Amino acid sequence: MKLIHPLKSAALALAIVLGCLAHANPAQAADKGVLTVAGGCFWCVEADFESVPGVSEVVSGYTGGTVKNPGYKQVTGGNTGHYEAVQIHYDPARVSRDTLLSMFFRSIDPTDAGGQFCDRGASYRSAIFVSDPAERAAAEAAKQAAAKALGQKIVTPILPAATFYTAEDYHQDYYKGTKLVLTRGGPKSQSKAYKFYREGCRRDQRVKELWGSAAPFTG
Repeated sequence: MKLIHPLKSAALALAIVLGCLAHANPAQAADKGVLTVAGGCFWCVEADFESVPGVSEVVSGYTGGTVKNPGYKQVTGGNTGHYEAVQIHYDPARVSRDTLLSMFFRSIDPTDAGGQFCDRGASYRSAIFVSDPAERAAAEAAKQAAAKALGQKIVTPILPAATFYTAEDYHQDYYKGTKLVLTRGGPKSQSKAYKFYREGCRRDQRVKELWGSAAPFTG
Protein backbone atom coordinates (compact mmCIF):
# COMPACT_ATOMS: atom_id res chain seq x y z
CA MET A 1 0.00 0.00 0.00
CA LYS A 2 1.35 3.44 -0.96
CA LEU A 3 1.93 5.72 2.04
CA ILE A 4 0.86 9.39 2.02
CA HIS A 5 3.49 11.91 3.08
CA PRO A 6 2.59 13.37 6.56
CA LEU A 7 2.42 16.95 5.22
CA LYS A 8 0.17 15.92 2.35
CA SER A 9 -1.94 13.93 4.77
CA ALA A 10 -2.38 16.95 7.08
CA ALA A 11 -3.27 19.20 4.15
CA LEU A 12 -5.81 16.68 2.92
CA ALA A 13 -7.37 16.43 6.38
CA LEU A 14 -7.60 20.23 6.65
CA ALA A 15 -9.25 20.46 3.24
CA ILE A 16 -11.83 17.86 4.27
CA VAL A 17 -12.62 19.73 7.50
CA LEU A 18 -12.98 23.07 5.70
CA GLY A 19 -15.18 21.47 3.09
CA CYS A 20 -17.45 20.00 5.76
CA LEU A 21 -17.72 23.36 7.51
CA ALA A 22 -18.62 25.07 4.25
CA HIS A 23 -21.45 22.61 3.67
CA ALA A 24 -22.58 22.45 7.29
CA ASN A 25 -24.15 25.92 7.33
CA PRO A 26 -25.07 26.97 3.78
CA ALA A 27 -27.77 29.36 5.07
CA GLN A 28 -25.20 31.43 6.92
CA ALA A 29 -22.98 31.61 3.84
CA ALA A 30 -25.88 32.67 1.64
CA ASP A 31 -27.28 35.23 4.11
CA LYS A 32 -25.38 38.31 2.93
CA GLY A 33 -27.94 41.14 3.03
CA VAL A 34 -28.81 43.43 5.93
CA LEU A 35 -31.50 46.10 5.74
CA THR A 36 -31.90 48.50 8.66
CA VAL A 37 -35.25 50.26 9.02
CA ALA A 38 -37.42 51.92 11.66
CA GLY A 39 -41.17 51.47 11.47
CA GLY A 40 -42.53 52.27 14.89
CA CYS A 41 -42.78 49.43 17.42
CA PHE A 42 -39.93 47.07 16.61
CA TRP A 43 -41.91 44.06 17.87
CA CYS A 44 -44.29 44.57 14.96
CA VAL A 45 -41.66 45.11 12.28
CA GLU A 46 -39.76 42.06 13.53
CA ALA A 47 -42.89 39.90 13.47
CA ASP A 48 -43.80 41.08 9.96
CA PHE A 49 -40.46 40.50 8.30
CA GLU A 50 -39.58 37.23 9.99
CA SER A 51 -42.50 35.79 8.00
CA VAL A 52 -40.90 36.69 4.66
CA PRO A 53 -39.27 33.80 2.74
CA GLY A 54 -35.58 34.53 2.36
CA VAL A 55 -35.33 36.44 5.64
CA SER A 56 -33.28 34.47 8.15
CA GLU A 57 -33.53 36.76 11.17
CA VAL A 58 -34.78 40.16 12.29
CA VAL A 59 -33.05 41.82 15.24
CA SER A 60 -34.69 44.59 17.27
CA GLY A 61 -32.53 47.47 18.41
CA TYR A 62 -31.78 51.17 18.50
CA THR A 63 -29.92 53.38 16.02
CA GLY A 64 -29.60 56.90 14.68
CA GLY A 65 -28.84 58.63 17.95
CA THR A 66 -25.87 59.86 19.94
CA VAL A 67 -26.13 57.92 23.22
CA LYS A 68 -23.92 54.84 23.43
CA ASN A 69 -25.44 51.53 24.54
CA PRO A 70 -28.91 52.95 25.17
CA GLY A 71 -31.68 51.11 26.98
CA TYR A 72 -35.36 50.89 26.14
CA LYS A 73 -36.47 53.43 28.77
CA GLN A 74 -33.82 55.90 27.64
CA VAL A 75 -34.84 55.65 23.99
CA THR A 76 -38.58 55.83 24.50
CA GLY A 77 -38.11 58.62 27.05
CA GLY A 78 -36.61 60.82 24.34
CA ASN A 79 -33.47 62.94 24.04
CA THR A 80 -31.23 60.12 22.75
CA GLY A 81 -31.89 60.68 19.04
CA HIS A 82 -32.33 56.93 18.61
CA TYR A 83 -35.08 55.21 16.69
CA GLU A 84 -36.63 51.86 17.58
CA ALA A 85 -35.30 49.95 14.60
CA VAL A 86 -34.63 46.49 13.23
CA GLN A 87 -31.95 44.85 11.15
CA ILE A 88 -33.41 42.46 8.59
CA HIS A 89 -30.95 39.71 7.62
CA TYR A 90 -31.79 38.15 4.28
CA ASP A 91 -30.53 36.02 1.42
CA PRO A 92 -30.40 38.16 -1.76
CA ALA A 93 -30.74 35.00 -3.85
CA ARG A 94 -34.21 34.45 -2.37
CA VAL A 95 -35.54 37.95 -1.74
CA SER A 96 -34.21 41.24 -3.08
CA ARG A 97 -33.50 44.43 -1.17
CA ASP A 98 -35.90 46.23 -3.51
CA THR A 99 -38.70 43.82 -2.57
CA LEU A 100 -38.03 44.28 1.14
CA LEU A 101 -38.02 48.07 0.77
CA SER A 102 -41.33 47.96 -1.09
CA MET A 103 -42.83 45.75 1.60
CA PHE A 104 -41.50 48.04 4.32
CA PHE A 105 -43.20 51.15 2.95
CA ARG A 106 -46.47 49.22 2.57
CA SER A 107 -46.33 47.97 6.16
CA ILE A 108 -46.12 51.40 7.81
CA ASP A 109 -47.71 54.85 7.59
CA PRO A 110 -44.97 56.77 5.72
CA THR A 111 -47.07 59.94 5.79
CA ASP A 112 -46.79 60.29 9.58
CA ALA A 113 -43.81 62.35 10.81
CA GLY A 114 -44.75 62.20 14.50
CA GLY A 115 -44.47 58.49 15.17
CA GLN A 116 -46.33 55.40 14.04
CA PHE A 117 -49.95 54.55 14.82
CA CYS A 118 -50.63 54.87 18.57
CA ASP A 119 -46.93 55.28 19.40
CA ARG A 120 -45.95 58.94 19.33
CA GLY A 121 -42.60 60.63 19.68
CA ALA A 122 -39.20 60.73 18.00
CA SER A 123 -38.17 57.17 18.81
CA TYR A 124 -41.19 55.78 16.96
CA ARG A 125 -40.68 57.65 13.69
CA SER A 126 -40.05 55.71 10.49
CA ALA A 127 -36.72 55.77 8.65
CA ILE A 128 -34.43 53.81 6.34
CA PHE A 129 -30.70 53.64 7.10
CA VAL A 130 -28.19 53.28 4.26
CA SER A 131 -24.46 52.57 4.13
CA ASP A 132 -23.47 53.46 0.57
CA PRO A 133 -24.68 55.18 -2.62
CA ALA A 134 -26.21 51.97 -4.00
CA GLU A 135 -28.30 51.45 -0.87
CA ARG A 136 -29.38 55.10 -0.94
CA ALA A 137 -30.39 54.85 -4.60
CA ALA A 138 -32.47 51.74 -3.88
CA ALA A 139 -34.17 53.44 -0.91
CA GLU A 140 -34.87 56.61 -2.93
CA ALA A 141 -36.40 54.57 -5.76
CA ALA A 142 -38.61 52.67 -3.30
CA LYS A 143 -39.67 55.93 -1.67
CA GLN A 144 -40.59 57.51 -5.01
CA ALA A 145 -42.53 54.40 -6.02
CA ALA A 146 -44.41 54.43 -2.71
CA ALA A 147 -45.29 58.11 -3.11
CA LYS A 148 -46.60 57.48 -6.61
CA ALA A 149 -48.62 54.45 -5.53
CA LEU A 150 -50.06 56.23 -2.50
CA GLY A 151 -50.57 59.60 -4.13
CA GLN A 152 -49.33 61.34 -0.99
CA LYS A 153 -46.11 62.87 0.31
CA ILE A 154 -43.78 60.37 1.97
CA VAL A 155 -42.02 61.78 5.03
CA THR A 156 -39.93 58.71 5.92
CA PRO A 157 -36.31 59.94 5.78
CA ILE A 158 -33.35 58.08 4.30
CA LEU A 159 -30.48 58.46 6.75
CA PRO A 160 -26.81 57.47 6.93
CA ALA A 161 -26.30 54.20 8.77
CA ALA A 162 -25.07 54.55 12.34
CA THR A 163 -24.10 52.15 15.09
CA PHE A 164 -26.89 49.64 15.68
CA TYR A 165 -27.36 48.67 19.32
CA THR A 166 -29.19 45.40 19.87
CA ALA A 167 -32.17 45.80 22.19
CA GLU A 168 -32.59 43.91 25.45
CA ASP A 169 -33.10 40.13 25.19
CA TYR A 170 -36.75 40.29 26.21
CA HIS A 171 -37.54 42.41 23.14
CA GLN A 172 -36.22 39.80 20.71
CA ASP A 173 -39.01 37.64 19.24
CA TYR A 174 -41.41 39.22 21.73
CA TYR A 175 -44.34 38.39 19.46
CA LYS A 176 -43.93 34.67 20.09
CA GLY A 177 -42.74 34.71 23.70
CA THR A 178 -44.40 32.65 26.43
CA LYS A 179 -43.37 34.65 29.51
CA LEU A 180 -46.31 36.07 31.49
CA VAL A 181 -46.53 39.88 31.48
CA LEU A 182 -49.00 42.37 32.91
CA THR A 183 -51.06 44.38 30.40
CA ARG A 184 -54.02 46.73 30.55
CA GLY A 185 -56.12 43.69 29.73
CA GLY A 186 -54.66 41.70 32.62
CA PRO A 187 -51.85 39.09 32.77
CA LYS A 188 -51.05 37.59 29.37
CA SER A 189 -48.27 35.66 27.70
CA GLN A 190 -45.94 37.83 25.64
CA SER A 191 -47.44 36.53 22.39
CA LYS A 192 -50.98 37.38 23.53
CA ALA A 193 -49.81 40.72 24.95
CA TYR A 194 -48.26 41.51 21.57
CA LYS A 195 -51.49 40.68 19.75
CA PHE A 196 -53.48 42.76 22.28
CA TYR A 197 -51.11 45.71 21.76
CA ARG A 198 -51.09 45.48 17.97
CA GLU A 199 -54.88 45.36 17.75
CA GLY A 200 -55.28 48.17 20.27
CA CYS A 201 -52.80 50.33 18.37
CA ARG A 202 -54.82 49.83 15.16
CA ARG A 203 -51.64 49.27 13.20
CA ASP A 204 -53.14 46.87 10.68
CA GLN A 205 -56.33 48.90 10.31
CA ARG A 206 -54.40 52.05 9.42
CA VAL A 207 -52.11 50.19 7.01
CA LYS A 208 -55.17 48.74 5.25
CA GLU A 209 -56.71 52.21 5.01
CA LEU A 210 -53.58 53.50 3.31
CA TRP A 211 -52.49 50.57 1.17
CA GLY A 212 -55.50 48.31 0.73
CA SER A 213 -54.65 45.01 -0.93
CA ALA A 214 -51.04 46.13 -1.45
CA ALA A 215 -50.38 45.81 2.32
CA PRO A 216 -48.25 42.65 2.65
CA PHE A 217 -48.83 41.71 6.30
CA THR A 218 -52.43 42.54 7.17
CA GLY A 219 -54.01 39.29 5.96
